[in-house]
Amino acid sequence: MSEAKDNNAIQLFEDKQIRTAWDAEREEWYFSIVDVISVLTGTENPRRYWSDLKRKLKAEGAVEVYEKIVQLKMTAPDGKKRLTDVADTEQLLRIIQSIPSPKAEPFKAWLAMVGRERIEETIDPEQAIDRALETYLKKGYSEEWVHQRLLAIRIRNELTDEWKRRGVEKGKEYAILTDEITRAWAGMSTGQYKRLKGLKKENLRDNMSNLELVLTMLAEASTTDISKAEQPQGFSESQKIARRGGRVAGIARKTLEAETGRPVITSQNAADFRQLVTDIVEDAAALPEHTQDAADDDKKDE
Repeated sequence: MSEAKDNNAIQLFEDKQIRTAWDAEREEWYFSIVDVISVLTGTENPRRYWSDLKRKLKAEGAVEVYEKIVQLKMTAPDGKKRLTDVADTEQLLRIIQSIPSPKAEPFKAWLAMVGRERIEETIDPEQAIDRALETYLKKGYSEEWVHQRLLAIRIRNELTDEWKRRGVEKGKEYAILTDEITRAWAGMSTGQYKRLKGLKKENLRDNMSNLELVLTMLAEASTTDISKAEQPQGFSESQKIARRGGRVAGIARKTLEAETGRPVITSQNAADFRQLVTDIVEDAAALPEHTQDAADDDKKDE
């Protein structure tokens, strides 16, 4: 189960989040049981439901299911990593049998799809990118924004690969270096940035404008390039490089703001961006038909 710890992911079933972890060694998904119960039952207290269900499983003689349940650290709603009961696909199918829910059959089909997609993505990584694109589009993001977001993910992965080569430890040290980059280009910490946008556990980058994303990419790509040139050793030296990379984007931000007279950093989040697009579409739809006819007539007169 050690491999699964570093491969946590959020899967969506009917737009509801289910925390999962991929065990590369066993090639098996593990699913947060309380998340599955919440989705299938709609209960406000899935932990209590699971506690009662465990007793029911023992009473039904399903001891092997109960005894094989393991725990993994997953991100809780408050953003902290906590141990939670997880089950693989086989165990989960048995648990679902004891949960009366009209969603049980659709969920079983979803389980099969998740497993198949992971195998396909291992063979062809491009499919993972295509599915990420599809997920963002379903959430209402523009295609232009989604392509930038996927590029930002690639640039971020290149940076973390570089940090790994330089002996930086994943987790806390990655977070500190990211904070250094953000302070250098945005003039505030990651936490302050999230508070500005009214975010709690949501992903900051999923709530950035196009320009904010571009400058984040510039900051991280610059940090990667400087690190490759300077070849720092360990966390302390990499921290200085992070500040330098962030300053590159910070200069770009200030230059652009001086040219436009407008701040790049905005308090708007994803909900605001989607509402803006919705308003534009609705306004266009509300225009009287003769407006377009008049525009066509104007073109003829030119």
